Amino acid sequence: MADKRDASLDLFIALSRASQWVNAHADRDIKSYGLNRTEFGVLELLYHKGSQPLQQIGGKVLMSSGNITYVVDKLEQKGFVQRRACTEDRRTVYAEITESGKGLLDEVFPLHTEIIHKAVNGLTDEEKKVAHELLKKLGKYAEEDFK
Repeated sequence: MADKRDASLDLFIALSRASQWVNAHADRDIKSYGLNRTEFGVLELLYHKGSQPLQQIGGKVLMSSGNITYVVDKLEQKGFVQRRACTEDRRTVYAEITESGKGLLDEVFPLHTEIIHKAVNGLTDEEKKVAHELLKKLGKYAEEDFK
């Protein structure tokens, strides 16, 4: 039993440290664009998926709904996002990326992707695929077990 717990703790520590350092690379890059990780995440979601109801953004970028209002406010002040009222349901407000926001991501997303690639380049492409599948499996199990 102790061996199983030791292996679980070892995995947790390795996973946490790997995540910390990969995120450090990403965060440094994101900061160079005058954004933080949550702002970049919302902007990237809108860039790739189009307009989103404010109420649904949090679940897609793993943020609390209260924080979404603040982040969208900041992105609006920077001119990267705008709000749009839903014509069918006045209670629903959409966030959508502006031309300025699209221009920024057109420029920086390929560079950001390269930063991520370099940060995880300690693994071969085959190892990345295996790690991806294993981490996805681990995440799904942990999520299901949490309920």
